Amino acid sequence: MPDEPAVSGLIAAAGERMIAGGCQRQGSMTMGKVLDAAEVEQFRRDGFYAPVPVASREEALQMRAHLEAYENEHGGPLKGSARFKSHLLFKWLADFIRSPRVLDPVEDVIGPDIMVWSTDWWLKEANSPSYVSWHQDSQYWGLDSEKLVTVWVALSPSNVASGCMRYMPGSHLGPDLPHRETFHDDNMLTRGQEITEGIDESKAVNVELDPGEGSIFAFRIAHASHPNRTDDRRIGLAIRFIPPDARQVRSDHDSVALVRGVDTHGHFEIEPEPECDFDPTAVEFHRWAEEERRKILYHGTDWQRHRT
Repeated sequence: MPDEPAVSGLIAAAGERMIAGGCQRQGSMTMGKVLDAAEVEQFRRDGFYAPVPVASREEALQMRAHLEAYENEHGGPLKGSARFKSHLLFKWLADFIRSPRVLDPVEDVIGPDIMVWSTDWWLKEANSPSYVSWHQDSQYWGLDSEKLVTVWVALSPSNVASGCMRYMPGSHLGPDLPHRETFHDDNMLTRGQEITEGIDESKAVNVELDPGEGSIFAFRIAHASHPNRTDDRRIGLAIRFIPPDARQVRSDHDSVALVRGVDTHGHFEIEPEPECDFDPTAVEFHRWAEEERRKILYHGTDWQRHRT
């Protein structure tokens, strides 16, 4: 398993230092809500931090059960538009993205006013060839912000065998890396985009997570994941957080969920919070928002629907 010592050290250090809730002190080190100053500095240097305990194992398995109950009722794995902005469809997901355990580490990194730009599901079926190539999100989402962060949450074991997240430390601090668009059938990205140069596999870090743990990573970091070679699904939920001063530059229309603090700039339309699963008002908003999001993600292509 590549980079096991590096990941083990990262996880051990996080386990020793991470204290959830409140503002505390460890020696002379000022603490945030979850991350201390050294951990925030590590995030800024490396472009990612893990593990972050965002839910209990039981809560993670309950969310998996909710997801799979819906899938069983609708004929198979979540696909297409339902994979994006699902917090407008599922009340339990709308509640989760507003949980203090999710928002507190985000606040430590981007500040107290927090909006969710998207929730995206990354589902790799058992023994599936599906993979995610090396890429930078910042080149495809049309967002003008250096503060966007993703919290990637494991709802099933995410390890090397199942295709865990892989990061290229420090790549968020360098230049934009060249990409090509392959539209490969097994590539889970919207365009099958992949970085063509500047990736040193020997420096890649595999981040393994148990259900309920998350990793937090920067907008511009190069990241990827291998296929799932296990007999269980690999279920990941990506929550994209931005501050109010972010802008959408590829469209005049975009929306966010305001989940903490205030919207100080008004650059996005504020989404309704669903009162129940498939709240009619939120479902109608999802239809509009997902259509606008698809235009952004497939900007400059002929695609009219989601590939995956």
